[in-house]
Amino acid sequence: MSELLSFRNRLLNLNNDHFTVLALDIFKWQAQHNPVYKKYISYLAKDPKKISRLEDIPFLPIEFFKNHAIKTGEWGSSLMFSSSGTTGSVQSSHYLDDPLFYKKLTKEIFESTYGALSNFHIVALLPSYLERSGSSLIYMIEHFIKLTGSKFSGFFLRDDSTLLSVIEKLKRQDGKKLLIGVTFALIDLSERHQLDLSDFIVMETGGMKGRGKELTRPELHTLLRERLNVERIHSEYGMTELMSQAYSDGGAGFVCPRSMKVMVRDINDPFSYLQEKRAGGLNIIDLGNIHSCCFIETKDLGRITNTKGDFEVLGRFDNSDVRGCNLLIQ
Repeated sequence: MSELLSFRNRLLNLNNDHFTVLALDIFKWQAQHNPVYKKYISYLAKDPKKISRLEDIPFLPIEFFKNHAIKTGEWGSSLMFSSSGTTGSVQSSHYLDDPLFYKKLTKEIFESTYGALSNFHIVALLPSYLERSGSSLIYMIEHFIKLTGSKFSGFFLRDDSTLLSVIEKLKRQDGKKLLIGVTFALIDLSERHQLDLSDFIVMETGGMKGRGKELTRPELHTLLRERLNVERIHSEYGMTELMSQAYSDGGAGFVCPRSMKVMVRDINDPFSYLQEKRAGGLNIIDLGNIHSCCFIETKDLGRITNTKGDFEVLGRFDNSDVRGCNLLIQ
């Protein structure tokens, strides 16, 4: 546990220039103390002691979270996040040793992008945490709602009259207003009601995920901008298997927080990486996963959009599982 605390303190005080050093230190520790990751690396015939570049680190396929408890070190789980999925599908499980660290990290990431949560009112079109246990998104937003201290903040689902009343009241309130919702819920709301949300930040959390015609992100944003009368649609990128989130204000792509780095692998050679603007599979280094595995090979397709490392999500690999919190609205 002393190593976990040490790495955690280094992460919370991380200077961007030291990302690579910390990532390599954590890799060597996880390669030795994470039984599942250690065995995976051995199957690849990789020697962790000889790895000195991020590009040479083996990334754990995200499917391992479906059938294994991914833990580094010895600790008892105090919380488990689980993914949503279609009926009969195997859900991913992500065990946490310290929920307070997750809350601290997610708060820091959000506030570094949007400012203090105490200045916000949050209207969430997400399934209530009471209706579905195990959602990391619900856990995070519930935490954010508490931090706003606003009597108007809350979860809303299938209660249009209360939702519309709150939206109208918020138009007369000071502070920032955030409407965050799963894509299908936002589209459905925009079809049922003609709204003017020009003074709101409207944020979507993913694709349609089995709920009708799949829209590209540009198509979705154009539709929602027109129907909700907002200049931009913001986006959140996160998943059960990650502790960190990336946000987009509708511009060049998702901006990585200081705890995250995205690399794009060649779909024909998973151990080769592509240059900026070229599309491939997304590998994610999430230093927030100190307790599990920081090096995740996802099933998302995307590309790096600029020299700062911002990234765009283009879709998912063929035959990959339908996943994400949009399914929860069913």
